[in-house]
Amino acid sequence: MQSTTLLLLSALGELPKLDYAIFADTGWEPAAVYRHLDDVEHRVARPANIPILRVASGNIREDALDPGHRFASMPLYILNQDGSPGMTRRQCTGEYKIKPIKREVRRILGYPYPARVPRGVYVEQWIGISTDEFHRAKDSDVKYTRHSFPLIDLGLSREDCLKLLADHGWASTPKSACLGCPFHGNAQWRQIRDGSPAEWADVVEFDAAIRAGNARANSEGRPLLGQAYLHRSRQPLSVAPIDRLSRAELRALEQLTPAEDELENGPEDGCSPFSCRSGEAVA
Repeated sequence: MQSTTLLLLSALGELPKLDYAIFADTGWEPAAVYRHLDDVEHRVARPANIPILRVASGNIREDALDPGHRFASMPLYILNQDGSPGMTRRQCTGEYKIKPIKREVRRILGYPYPARVPRGVYVEQWIGISTDEFHRAKDSDVKYTRHSFPLIDLGLSREDCLKLLADHGWASTPKSACLGCPFHGNAQWRQIRDGSPAEWADVVEFDAAIRAGNARANSEGRPLLGQAYLHRSRQPLSVAPIDRLSRAELRALEQLTPAEDELENGPEDGCSPFSCRSGEAVA
C-alpha cells in the first residue's frame, strides 16, 4: 500500500519522477498482488514513463520442496519432540526480496556483481514506510544505496496513504506477502480460504509437505527434530483455529488486546523487503 502511494505521488508530480520502481517477486504471491501490480503498471507507471522492474531469486514454494535446492528458510512454527514450541530462522526476506533488489541496483549502476562499485556512485532508494512505522526506517548496509523515506518526510501515516489512494480510484491494495507466509493472521488465512479456494488448497498442501522441515536437509540426513507448521497454533492448516472473532467484533466487545490483534490480523508491520512482518529487521 505504501509503495503504491509512493509511485502514485511520483506519477502525479507531487514527488520527483522516479527512474525505476522495483518489485521483488518471491514467485508465490497471491494472484491479487499480481493483478494489482499489472493494474498499477498500466494505469500509473506507464503513463508517467516509470518502468517497473520485476526481479526474482527463484520460486520460494518450489525451492522449499526441492531436495536438490539450497533453501533460505521461512520462519516456520515448530513443535519440538518434547512438546515445546520453536521457530525456524527467517532467511527468506533476505534471499527472495533484498538480494534480487541489490542485484538489480548494481546492474542499473553499471557494476553487476562481482564488479566493485566505485566510491561516490550510488542510487537513492525510496522505501514505502509511513509515519506509524517510522521505527523501521533504517540506513542502507551498502554504500551504493542510500535509503530515503518520502512518506515520513511528508508526514503521511498509513491512514493518509489509504485516503490518498481512495481519492485516486484505488479503493483497496492487497498486501504483498507470500501466499503461505507464516506471519499471516487469522483474518488473512480466512480471506484465502473463503475468497480463493484454489490458493487455499495450495497452502494447505504446502503446509502438509513441510511438516518434516527443509527438503534438502532431510535428503542429506539432517531431519528436523520436531514438526513444522505454517499456523502459529502448530496445527495443520486444514484444521487450525482460524475462525476467531473478527477485529471489529472484538472491538465492539472492547476485548481487543494486543495479543488478540496480532493473532487475528498478523503483526502490524508490512511485508516489504525492508519491513518484514516479523517485527524484526533482517540482519
